[in-house]
Amino acid sequence: MHFDAFDRYHEKQSFIHHLDPRVKVVITVIFIISNALLPDGAWLAFGLGWVFLLFTNSLSGLGPGYTLKRSLVALPFALIAITVLFSIPGKPIFSFHLFMWNPVITDAGLLRFVSILIRSWLSVQMAILLVATTRFPDLIHALEHLRVPAILTTIIAFLYRYLFVLTDEVFRLIRARESRSAAAPGKKVGGGVLWRAKVAGNMAGQLFLRSYERSDRIYQAMVARGYTGHLYTLNAHEMKSRDYYVTAFVILLIFTLQVIGRL
Repeated sequence: MHFDAFDRYHEKQSFIHHLDPRVKVVITVIFIISNALLPDGAWLAFGLGWVFLLFTNSLSGLGPGYTLKRSLVALPFALIAITVLFSIPGKPIFSFHLFMWNPVITDAGLLRFVSILIRSWLSVQMAILLVATTRFPDLIHALEHLRVPAILTTIIAFLYRYLFVLTDEVFRLIRARESRSAAAPGKKVGGGVLWRAKVAGNMAGQLFLRSYERSDRIYQAMVARGYTGHLYTLNAHEMKSRDYYVTAFVILLIFTLQVIGRL
């Protein structure tokens, strides 16, 4: 699997791309926190937040529907909150029989569930836009400038970089297993569930050992080349007046959404 399959950065000469990465990180975090703090059923605030996202998409040169299409993939993960449909007290709307239970969907539960879906949907869109308009090394250095602990930024940077190496290693193990699992035509390949579980466990153990050995070799090579625990970049990351104005304007806009959501 190639690096480009994971790297979602899109090179553009747009207003959003040229903003300092610290500005984009701060705005993204504040926007997501603001979504979480909005009360349930703040439809006008949710709608204005989506308009803000569409406008930002247009400024990025990616098109108004760029984050919309990609955010739909994350919506099924928000279904984990489906239990609030039945656990929030309120006026019954619908009930059904399920084995020994009779779940009842309430109006308050439905309102909470829909609000959670919208919050998640908007937050994922903002995160997608951040990744699409900011190079990953710039994101890491933005976190360092924002005083995020160095150990966290280093772990994130190496996790992102070597995720692709581990993915390639997994595919090599799978190909090796398949090459040793030939079978006659019409016959089932492999054994039963226990046999497959044993094979999967052995593969996981091999992956752990290979990863541990590779990490030690990589660290020794980095130390030999002068690594001191800090990642360097060729970008200066200097805040300009435009960056300060954009940050202040967006923070004021998000504060206005909070006010509107509580009217």
